[in-house]
Amino acid sequence: MRRSYKDLIVWRKAMDLVTEVYKATSVFPKNELYGLTTQLRRAAVSVPCNIAEGQGRLTRGEFQQFLGYARGSIMEVETLTQISADLKLLPSTQSIQLQERTAELGRILNGLLSAVRGSDQRSDH
Repeated sequence: MRRSYKDLIVWRKAMDLVTEVYKATSVFPKNELYGLTTQLRRAAVSVPCNIAEGQGRLTRGEFQQFLGYARGSIMEVETLTQISADLKLLPSTQSIQLQERTAELGRILNGLLSAVRGSDQRSDH
């Protein structure tokens, strides 16, 4: 039986990232509501959603594809966090914390991607 996406450490850490991003952006100016606030939140939410959707797909290839989408969203969160810090919307300590969390999440996700790719190669033989 396949494990649930909720069993994946990367999904749980991605959910933590969403909470952290929502808290960080809650103090952004109102004029950023339809700008950086929304964009950063959507990118963060996209990470666990793509992991969950990929886990629910029927093939490893589809799972790998959705993990790739999640990886792209992590890079988007990193970039938007940097922009927010550069614009002084985020204190540097909070920016550093978010950057560290996204970097850790990226490493874990890369490990899962390698494992999924490796299992595809083993099943070909």
